[in-house]
Amino acid sequence: MKQEQGIVLETEGSTAKIRVGRHEECGSCGACGGAQRVVVEAANPVEAKAGDKVLFEFREENVLTGAFVVFILPLLFGAVGAVIGHFTAPLLDENGSLPYVLGALIFFLIALVIVKRFDRKAAKDQALKPVIVEILDKHQS
Repeated sequence: MKQEQGIVLETEGSTAKIRVGRHEECGSCGACGGAQRVVVEAANPVEAKAGDKVLFEFREENVLTGAFVVFILPLLFGAVGAVIGHFTAPLLDENGSLPYVLGALIFFLIALVIVKRFDRKAAKDQALKPVIVEILDKHQS
């Protein structure tokens, strides 16, 4: 389990939205322009309130699975589509790059549908959500 710190922005029932600062993995990447303002939805068994600084944990496997589905799967599907386009080009009596491009595009779009379904499923699965394990600093209101 990996642990991170953040500030609770709001709570709703047994979940909380946490603003997470940039951490060491993000420090040198710069791929995400909004990495300074990442918001995570987490289970809130410790009943943290808005403004509390909290420690939450999540499974690194979930992050790796999500990264694979979001970043790698569409590339793989696009490549498979291009290969299928290559083999269907003679059947279409086409010798240009159109079958490659269409195959890659169609399979890339199929991958995006899979990513969207994965996202919806992951959002509903409580076991995949981070969990607040400790309140580090109570907000004084």
